[in-house]
Order: sequence, then structure tokens, then C-alpha cells
Amino acid sequence: MKIGKVELESNILLAPMAGVTDKAFRMIVKPFGPALMYTEMVSGKGLFYKSKKTADLLTADESEKPVAVQIFGHDADIMAEIANSALEYGAAVIDINMGCPAPKIVNNGDGCALMKSPETAAKVISAVCRAVDVPVTVKFRAGWDDKRINAVEFAKIAEQSGASAVTVHGRTREQFYSGTADLDIIKAVKAAVKIPVIGNGDIIDGGSAAHMLEYTCCDGIMVGRAAEGNPWIFKEISAYLKDGTVLPLPDLDERREVALKHLGLLVEFKGEHRGVLEGRKHMAWYFKGVSGGAVLRTALNKAQKYDEMCGLINEFCDFKLNKLI
Repeated sequence: MKIGKVELESNILLAPMAGVTDKAFRMIVKPFGPALMYTEMVSGKGLFYKSKKTADLLTADESEKPVAVQIFGHDADIMAEIANSALEYGAAVIDINMGCPAPKIVNNGDGCALMKSPETAAKVISAVCRAVDVPVTVKFRAGWDDKRINAVEFAKIAEQSGASAVTVHGRTREQFYSGTADLDIIKAVKAAVKIPVIGNGDIIDGGSAAHMLEYTCCDGIMVGRAAEGNPWIFKEISAYLKDGTVLPLPDLDERREVALKHLGLLVEFKGEHRGVLEGRKHMAWYFKGVSGGAVLRTALNKAQKYDEMCGLINEFCDFKLNKLI
């Protein structure tokens, strides 16, 4: 798959997810095969006003590349300036978030709110495209609500404004993440524009990935929430798309190994206190669906130290594995 001048090894991408796709998460996921990974969404104003917290979101390891930086905002001039600043961090692609449904984002006129203001969206996209020499992509939804489904028109505006590709999540803002993604919307967008279209929403395994590609004729797929605690999904999808192979689920030892490595990276990059706090949700995701996992999650949510969390995970896994002997 090719986005502008960026040639990717496959058409399987990791979605940007606030509070999830940080440097540690991306370093864990990368060996499993996503062709392009996205940072957490970065505030245009935050970077413009030199917020260290915002700048930290852009830090990437050489092993992750290529990495796309996702920015959000509605001020065209500020967005152009911070897109250019993002290049200093090695961004191979600049992605503009016009699909985030969170109230604190849309109430400020950002994210999916821009789908209600296509003229403003066009100005932002055009300004960013003029400001950088890397491909610019736009991520948006089916529309604001069932009465305002405008993904096709919005995709055309993005294309006319200079975007090199678009990603369409098949839900409206009103849906947030409830219900199911409307693949017909993604299919209609693909038929309406010439630039690559990336399908997003409800891709949870190889079969759903294949269905997205076959039904919508989209050029690529973007995996989001299904990758939480499950980096193996990228290998699973790749194998299925290649020849229909269904890979076995990771065993408990595999889950433990990757989970502990992930926790170690969080502590290394963010310090013990913050790393442990943020690590709680990730560790819970790794053991979701495992018998007794809820008990482990409760214990992890009380842990304050790195060694304590490691001990809880090892004790849980050793107990489960010994029961199988």
C-alpha cells in the first residue's frame, strides 16, 4: 500500500488511540507487523504553546518507523505550524483527526465537530498540506448522526484539499463506539474518491479484516481497540489474508512475556508511579478472557509498585499453568 510517497509493507495499520498508542505500546506492537502506526492524537494548541506533555506524545523510537503523527484542532494557521513542527520528531505521515467523538474535543470545535463545518475542515486540510512535504491523511466518521451522514462529501473535500488518503470509521459521532460500523458508508467513500481509503471499525480478527477489504474494496484496514492487550492480532490478520490460516491464540506464557515487557517499557519511559498507573489497564487487557482474570485485574488496580505488579502477574500465571500440569 502507498500513501503519497510513503510505500508501506502491507495494508494493515494501527489506529491512533488517546491514552493507548504511546511509545511503549507502539514498540510492543511493531514486531507483530503493522505497516504504519499512529501516535496518540496531539493537540495543535498544546504543541503550538510548547507543552512538554504534548511534545512527549510525539517521541518515537527508531524501531517504530514509519510513524504517523495525528494532530487535532480547528485553527488552520496553528495546525499548519504544528504539523511542520511534528516533522522534527520524524513523522512520515501527518494525520488530521476529524472523527474523535469525545465531548471535550467536539465542544471545542475539534475532532468530529469539523464534519459539521466542512468549510473549516477544508481550510485546515489545505493549510496542513501546504505546510509539510510528507503525505497528509484525514480520519473521520460516517457523519455526526443518522440525519447527517456526509462521509462521501467529506472525503471529496479532503481529496480536493490535498489529502493523500482518508480513513473512515463506519460509525457516527452520536454512536461513539456502540452498535456496528456501517461498511456501506466506507464502500461509498471508496467509490467516490481516487485517493486510498482505509476502513476502520469492528476489525477484530482475520475474518472481519478480510470482510472489510472484500465488501468495501478499501485499500487498507486500521485496527483499533482490538489491539488493546492483543498485539498478536496483526499476525493473525496477516496470516488470514495471505491464505486463510487461522493462527492459535497466544498461550499464557506468551501473554505474560509480552505484558511484562510492556509494563517495563511504561516504567522506563514514564517513571514508576505513572508507569504503574497507566499499566493497570494494559495488564488487564492482556489477561482479559482468561479464567480468573477478573481477580487479577482487581489486584492489579491496587498495586502501587512495579515489582508488586510483576509479582501479581507471575503468581497468577504460575498458578494457572501449574493447574494445567
